[in-house]
Amino acid sequence: MAAAAGVPGALGTLRAGRARLVAAYCAGIGPGWRLPGSWTGLPVGPAIWARGWTPAAGGAAWRRGYSSEAKTEDELRVRYLEEENRGIVVLGINRAYAKNSLSKNLVKMLSKAVDALKSDKKVRTIIVRSEVPGIFCAANLPVPTIAAIDGLALGGGLELALACDIRVAASSAKMGLVETKLAIIPGGGGTQRLPRAIGMSLAKELIFSARVLDGQEAKAVGLISHVLEQNQEGDAAYRKALDLAREFLPQGPVAIRVAKLAINQGMEVDLVTGLAIEEACYAQTVPTKDRLEGLLAFKEKRTPRYKGE
Repeated sequence: MAAAAGVPGALGTLRAGRARLVAAYCAGIGPGWRLPGSWTGLPVGPAIWARGWTPAAGGAAWRRGYSSEAKTEDELRVRYLEEENRGIVVLGINRAYAKNSLSKNLVKMLSKAVDALKSDKKVRTIIVRSEVPGIFCAANLPVPTIAAIDGLALGGGLELALACDIRVAASSAKMGLVETKLAIIPGGGGTQRLPRAIGMSLAKELIFSARVLDGQEAKAVGLISHVLEQNQEGDAAYRKALDLAREFLPQGPVAIRVAKLAINQGMEVDLVTGLAIEEACYAQTVPTKDRLEGLLAFKEKRTPRYKGE
């Protein structure tokens, strides 16, 4: 009983310490403008674990179980778009035989892709989509990420989408955290990200009931930003995601990355600390060549040519 009584106080101390750490770190943030825990690669937990718990050796603890091992097909397709879409990268998940469930091999491939993309200054926006018709199934990246949901996004699939900055879906798409039907709970970030997206009460309702929403319903509750009527090709959400990515391309890449950092970190702390984070992030944009280019382009009435410097 004594140990249990001490938990809330310990959690409060942890949270307060974390807030002070964030504020202090932001005040002295360097050229990399990264905060502790940010963009350190694909975390094994919040976005990528597959469904199912399995007992660890000895039975004393529990660990996550991955889905079946990979077959020989390419499970992750990374496409760098060209011409007017240069700077947009599409991560296509392709495990048709397993309905895009996550294997150890796919996790490794995602991790490698994230490590490469987060350090590539030429990458402006990343779209996460399914290469399997009718199924959607990214990560902590410094650039905008868009989930294009053209089919099913249930359980881990929706948790992957929740890890993205923006979600768009076809009206015929189906989304839900259905783990309670299997007597487990969402364990890939769902219990934390869904309440932050749509509010605590509604998130509880959806998780407790294992309810599945279509695109229109998901838009009504704020789970997605845009809903589209599905087209004959079955890629309406992907096309909308591509349109959004094109809107981001002309903006200053350093500013986009820092804005994402400020928003993400600021939402985890109180307003005063959040404003301190914003101030520290803003300071990182002031000495950049892009800022000077933006001012010069405005003066000369031309389109700025940003280089991410």
